[in-house]
Amino acid sequence: MSSNSTNKTYGKVLAVKLGNTPVGTLTLLNSEQTLFAFEDSYINDSERPTLSLSFKTASGGLRTKARPTQTRVPPFFSNLLPEGPLRQLLAERAGVHPDREFFLLSALKDDLPGAVVLSVLEIGEVSEGPRVAAVNNFEQNALRFSLAGVQLKFSAVMSATGGLTVPVDGVDGKWIVKLPSMRYPSVPENEFSMMQYAKKVGMNIPEVRLISTNLIKGLPEGLPENFGTSLAIKRFDRDDIGNRTHIEDFAQVYGLFPEQKYKEVSYRDIASLLWIESGHDAIVEFIRRLVFNLGIGNADMHSKNWSLIYPNKRTPELSPGYDFVSTVAYLPDNNLGLSLVGKKNMYEITTEDFRRLATKAGLPEKLVMDTVSDTVTKMHDSWKVIKKDFPLPSSIAKKIESHMKNVPVMALQ
Repeated sequence: MSSNSTNKTYGKVLAVKLGNTPVGTLTLLNSEQTLFAFEDSYINDSERPTLSLSFKTASGGLRTKARPTQTRVPPFFSNLLPEGPLRQLLAERAGVHPDREFFLLSALKDDLPGAVVLSVLEIGEVSEGPRVAAVNNFEQNALRFSLAGVQLKFSAVMSATGGLTVPVDGVDGKWIVKLPSMRYPSVPENEFSMMQYAKKVGMNIPEVRLISTNLIKGLPEGLPENFGTSLAIKRFDRDDIGNRTHIEDFAQVYGLFPEQKYKEVSYRDIASLLWIESGHDAIVEFIRRLVFNLGIGNADMHSKNWSLIYPNKRTPELSPGYDFVSTVAYLPDNNLGLSLVGKKNMYEITTEDFRRLATKAGLPEKLVMDTVSDTVTKMHDSWKVIKKDFPLPSSIAKKIESHMKNVPVMALQ
């Protein structure tokens, strides 16, 4: 045995699959770099399922050359991980720095968003230092969480009686539980009402329910005790028997790290891509959601809050809507999450800006303008029902109404 052998530690090569289809490998290199490489079988498969549009070349082929990333994993995989407090919670339990994403992925490997499944392919020497204990501790003790996001969200199973149980490992959870905010009041009620509002206006919205937090079984220990109401959202990347449907958000599409979600991409970029890749129905849904979130004052519709879904494994569609919250009810921020034809201030955006969006993104102008008008009309027609029949606190409703009056797009024609 060499004198250095006792200092050697071992890292993992993770096999990447889409469902049961082998796609490639993520390898942790000696220098703490991570390299993603496609399998030859995936490259040579003319009917291969789509992992991400970020790997699509201009000619429609597969971009196979990739550079290693330092410390972190490549952007597509980085966006599979939780953000903010939830990532910090996971990292603290594991004794791993939050930026050491390969180790985080190694623990969350079989309950990631969409159809991505990771598994240990082999063990290989990567560097010296006390790392194996941290990785093993993480895999044994960390909970597995299902969807990336800043709010605390947990994969859950809905019982026949309507109760929610959060399984220890999160696997096969068909609902996402979003716990109450510790800073802002009635966020679950706000989001529930806005999601129902969007559904009434005609958008594709997953099933949502409100549930008493103290009735949810299996919440992780160590979280702040905060009873009240939580929001449950039925996962649209899982069916009723647990089959996975692949999804990716637009940070993944454009190869951005999560912290870049407010940068680099505009609503014009998203609209143009949707028109090329998904067509008429996706554009109608996109414009409807954009007008709606302008109207309710949602300043958080960044690139991670728009996603594609692949029902047939290859062709993208706009996924059901999610994270519709009136943020102006809590924060004095009137700026959109992304730029709309050079503007962000909601109080400066007019219907003519949607005409400009159509021109710049190459969209049919009549389709865009008709959708804008129809959405505004339906929002006004449905608002009284939302105030009356849904658990939206009057203080939040008043702030939304005040906001609507100041948004030019919301003026009835």
